Amino acid sequence: MEINNKVSLKEKIGYALGDGAANIAWRGVATFLFIFYTDVFGLAPITVGVLMLVARSSDGISDILMGIIGDRTNSKYGKFRPWILWTAIPLGVILSLLFTSPELSSNGKIVYAYITYIFFTLIYTANNIPYGALMAVMTGDDKERTSIGSFRMVGAFGGGMLVQGALLFLVAHFGNVDPSINISQLDEEKYQVNVTASNDIEHVNIKTDNGIALFSWNEASMQNNDIEATSGKSFKMKKGSTYSFTVTGEKDLKADDISIINQKQGYSKSMYVMSAILALLMLVTFFSTKERVLPPKDQKADLKQDFKDLIKNKPWVILLVIGLLFNVYNSIKQGIVIIYFTHYLNNQLLSASYLVGLMVASIAGAFFTAQLSRKFGKRNLFIYALIFSGIVNALLAFCTPDDIGAIFIIGTISEFGAAIFPTLFFVMLGDAADYSEWKNGRRATGLIYSAGSFATKFGGGIAGAIIGLVLGMFHYNGQDAVAIKGAFPGMVVLMSWVPSIIAIIAAGIMFLYPLTREKMDEITIELNNRRLSQQ
Repeated sequence: MEINNKVSLKEKIGYALGDGAANIAWRGVATFLFIFYTDVFGLAPITVGVLMLVARSSDGISDILMGIIGDRTNSKYGKFRPWILWTAIPLGVILSLLFTSPELSSNGKIVYAYITYIFFTLIYTANNIPYGALMAVMTGDDKERTSIGSFRMVGAFGGGMLVQGALLFLVAHFGNVDPSINISQLDEEKYQVNVTASNDIEHVNIKTDNGIALFSWNEASMQNNDIEATSGKSFKMKKGSTYSFTVTGEKDLKADDISIINQKQGYSKSMYVMSAILALLMLVTFFSTKERVLPPKDQKADLKQDFKDLIKNKPWVILLVIGLLFNVYNSIKQGIVIIYFTHYLNNQLLSASYLVGLMVASIAGAFFTAQLSRKFGKRNLFIYALIFSGIVNALLAFCTPDDIGAIFIIGTISEFGAAIFPTLFFVMLGDAADYSEWKNGRRATGLIYSAGSFATKFGGGIAGAIIGLVLGMFHYNGQDAVAIKGAFPGMVVLMSWVPSIIAIIAAGIMFLYPLTREKMDEITIELNNRRLSQQ
């Protein structure tokens, strides 16, 4: 008699959609929240960096508590699936509130940001730790888990592609402003554009629809703005005031060719749509998956022993450190992209194409992970991917704003390797759970998977603090054109050298990981024999 460890294609896809939903939240926050806080909500970059670090500092406790709660949950749906059901709608709601901008004082904005951000991390914890642990109890076969993990990451990157590729276009759609626009042609490709606001708007962005034309302030409208020509301008509009620009670089320019976007309204309504999609996908995951692997029948609840087993679990300890480092790596890369494209490359909408390109590369990396893992083993593949992605990413330091093609090529090649990190990481946490059961005769899957959520969230917090610190060192102010230009070197180093150094450090630590391919084959065979004997 054999244990059936096979998982159907339908169930793998259903499970993958859950990480698609989670990444609408997580990548949406990692990619857009920093620039939303600084450029739209009006917070200082150092304030945002401290907020992200402080809010994540308690994640270790909340993640461990959620792992303990998950292991001790007993319902007709299992231990982990019900949490996906219970948190689907709350996670969508708190994501919407995160990108909502109430009219508050400066201190009120900071308080609102702290409250919503902390609640977001807590609800994400209650959703994501059970979701991650679910993969380890869908099958007892570590190779089948690798296959599920590949599906999961394809879903994750698909969700990331959706939010990163579509959000800025949704912002442009929902945030469209229709003021009075008057155009006077000065030359074949030179125009004077006067814009009169019909309402007070805190933060708008003006550009042509195709982003080719260059805008510069006319002297009469300077008002301490920069006169440098860029593909768009961000400014505050006051009702009844007229703003005058010289626009060059396009022929036959008409008022309909110019878009003026209310960033505040656009971000909020766009994220409301994404939140609804998130909740729906989570419900699909709940209804399409099944738990099969249970703790040993004679295992009794013993929290003290669970923690002793956890601390002595060398694979888990190493994975915790590695997970933290690669999440700092990925979060810095994600968190600086919009700022880099908006200000350094002067083309915010181009970042959507770049992020979609990264997601395509990520899906390819996740898709090939199972095959590459069979060839090299999970541990060795992780090391190779860290070194490869880190070295390639460092090449971005040598790109100028004119090297758009090179930026896209380097970014996508680096992302192919980076996609392997999370795919292997969550699979290897399942291996660490198997290792604990094999060595100690006890299994605490939820507690072990708390490392995944902790590494993701705290790594993102450290990344946010690093971004805020570096941009603060260069005196970045998202609402001051002169300060933005002075921070260009900081944007470049955050896109290149900083994450690359972190990846190389992580590769060195990964050499200490003890679960080789041969060791996992031994553990899987013995655990299957034990489970058969208990039937």
